[in-house]
Amino acid sequence: MRSHAEKGRLFRELHKRREILILPNPWDAGTAKLLAPLGFEALATTSLGMSNALGRVDGEGSVSRAELLENCRVIARATDLPVNADLENGYADDPKEAATILRDAAEVGIVGGSIEDWSGERIYEFNHAVERVAAGAEMARSLPVPFTFVARAENLIRGRLDLDDTIKRLQAFEKAGADVLYAPGLRDLSTMRTVVQAIGKPLNVVMSAADPSLTAAEMEAVGVKRLSVGGALSRLALAAFMKGAREMKKKGAFTWVRDALPTKDLKDAFRA
Repeated sequence: MRSHAEKGRLFRELHKRREILILPNPWDAGTAKLLAPLGFEALATTSLGMSNALGRVDGEGSVSRAELLENCRVIARATDLPVNADLENGYADDPKEAATILRDAAEVGIVGGSIEDWSGERIYEFNHAVERVAAGAEMARSLPVPFTFVARAENLIRGRLDLDDTIKRLQAFEKAGADVLYAPGLRDLSTMRTVVQAIGKPLNVVMSAADPSLTAAEMEAVGVKRLSVGGALSRLALAAFMKGAREMKKKGAFTWVRDALPTKDLKDAFRA
């Protein structure tokens, strides 16, 4: 097994190479263990996937800070891969208080994490958002293991369709010390290229908001350095679950069993 520090160093190196980094998003130990043997190089948590598993509405404060960190711990412990965490807004408006979630995430085995500029009700005022990123960067640098700090600009998925302001925020977040920049809601290659050309740090694109017909190779060609899928794999799994359940109820049929993952494959993955 890799040490925590080794995972942190590896995760940093994966952001420096030419090739794009693809991060799938497990939501528990089981899905993390299923993803690892497929050849992925790192994983990322998902607040939506975790909320779905708990039967709660994502993004409405229904998951506590302690529950989020426990989910981080469970996933980090389940795999030998580096794990990046969706840390919401740090569960605080105050910059220094929000930054403490990076320390706590590192203590449970996480080696990278994002903090967003959304309070849960509004986008933070520009200067305040930058102060939060600066505090996060300071905290990340103080940790005993390498930690990749991701700063998120939430405009495009929060009803503020202002690309200029989004780029302004990403540029300021970069100057404030963020290692990776992330603007959920970038959908097409042209917009991704525009953002990449305006910044100097790696850009993360989330495929749950991007055009799903795009390929990793196409996005790599315009300069995107990192891809994640947010809660999309969780939604895919639940779609299959509901399809089978509806067939049972409406038709009294069970053809979906043919598509179920064999028990042996599950045992092999979890045993490993």
